[in-house]
Amino acid sequence: MEKLIKTLKTLSFFGFALLLFQSCSEDAVGTGDNGLTSAELETILTTDETAGTVDNALTELFANNGATGKSAKGSNECYSAEYTDTGFVATFNNCVLNGTDNVNGTVTVTYEAGSGAAAFTATYVDFYVGTLKINGTRTFSISGDAEQNSIAFSVTSDMTVETEDGSEISETGTKTVGFTFGDTLATSTISISGNWEVQAHGNTYAVSTIDDLEGSLGCEYLVAGSMNVAKNGLVITVDFGDGECDDAATLTYPDGTEEEISL
Repeated sequence: MEKLIKTLKTLSFFGFALLLFQSCSEDAVGTGDNGLTSAELETILTTDETAGTVDNALTELFANNGATGKSAKGSNECYSAEYTDTGFVATFNNCVLNGTDNVNGTVTVTYEAGSGAAAFTATYVDFYVGTLKINGTRTFSISGDAEQNSIAFSVTSDMTVETEDGSEISETGTKTVGFTFGDTLATSTISISGNWEVQAHGNTYAVSTIDDLEGSLGCEYLVAGSMNVAKNGLVITVDFGDGECDDAATLTYPDGTEEEISL
């Protein structure tokens, strides 16, 4: 477990890895209102990114849980934690994390008792990243093999993100993210699997991975894997390819029609 706790600090790489999914364009391509656009795929894959801004900070504070009953600061002096026997309360004061807008508010973290892996639940109440307001919970379960240079974590989300104009995007469900360290950063790989639902802009998207989605830090796009996306009940299969680094994905509709879009 000691090696695992040390390995938790490598989660900062995941913040960088999420950049893989920000390359989707805003172009509205698709088969009418029933199709999927590149912008919609971006929403489906990155809804929890706003809350994910503080994931690495919370993981660092979690790794400092030996300070039970005490206070501790993170590597960035703008956030700190007050510990109890059951968890800690993290306070963020105008933090700039990974180039984000100012992060402000408190997050209550509760340790998950009886879990075979390092696990905790973070509860957000009117927590701000810039002008975006977060409410809800994210439960993390982390496991890894330091000897095999790999780590994996599952995140179960039940949260909403509200914009300044009052519109909301919500996500519920679980994603499991795996990271394997290569000889270089460029050869390190990630995988994503899970089932989750996103509600945004009047649409509901239910996502279920078929084959794990795969990416490499040497490529700005997902390069392999597939998932089903039920958009308002219409099931569309999205295939990201066979490992080649390109910006193409193939959509397959229920009638067998295929459409290639650019990410």
